[in-house]
Amino acid sequence: MTVSKSVLLETLPPDLDCNRLPQHVAVIMDGNGRWAKRQGLPRFMGHRRGVDALKDLLRCCKDWGIPALTAYAFSTENWGRPSEEVEFLMMLFERVLRRELKEMMAENVKIRFVGNLAGLPRSLQEEIARSMEDTKENRGIQFTVATNYGGRQEILQACRAIADRVRQGELQVDAIDETVFEDHLYTAGLTPPDLLIRTSGEMRISNFLLWQMAYAEIYVTQTAWPDFDRKAFHQALANYQQRDRRFGKV
Repeated sequence: MTVSKSVLLETLPPDLDCNRLPQHVAVIMDGNGRWAKRQGLPRFMGHRRGVDALKDLLRCCKDWGIPALTAYAFSTENWGRPSEEVEFLMMLFERVLRRELKEMMAENVKIRFVGNLAGLPRSLQEEIARSMEDTKENRGIQFTVATNYGGRQEILQACRAIADRVRQGELQVDAIDETVFEDHLYTAGLTPPDLLIRTSGEMRISNFLLWQMAYAEIYVTQTAWPDFDRKAFHQALANYQQRDRRFGKV
């Protein structure tokens, strides 16, 4: 995705340096249920409001020249939630995809889903496949949605796939390096996140992008996900730009 510098300078808050923005932001969207409870609303209303917050963040990344956004939408552990909530989330994902596809095309968004997609309901799998197929040639922001995703599972399946290639004689053991390993991850082809944002104050990464997060800067905010807006994102980026990223060096 390319945004002209003149357009970027018109939209980017003046205290942010356009040359030091993260190129890939990942978000753990936590706090929907607690937000709803504080509002005296059922949990599903928190999830609905969370969709709006994600749309706003996607637009903000586009406006501010951040080329990649990855959202943790549903983990492999989330199947342990009450069945009514899981069913609602599956239905919500499907409806949102169907409803928003036209706008994503208009905004040149390239959407990609990562995770154990075969474990999702068939109708949702079909919507996911259609959205990825329809947007695959788009050259705007890369929007990745981690769904039925677990970082440990991702690493295990990569190891199994590599072992199978070695067993079949397609790959030599000495040829296995970080690049080969990354090519077998769900996220193959994506750059690692520069910044991980977690909302609602929890101080953990919850099995998300375990390999890819090796050198990501982590920012935790007390703001619940449904309330995470441009101001909150601005604060996260300002904090990020104060960091000295050394990647293990002095």
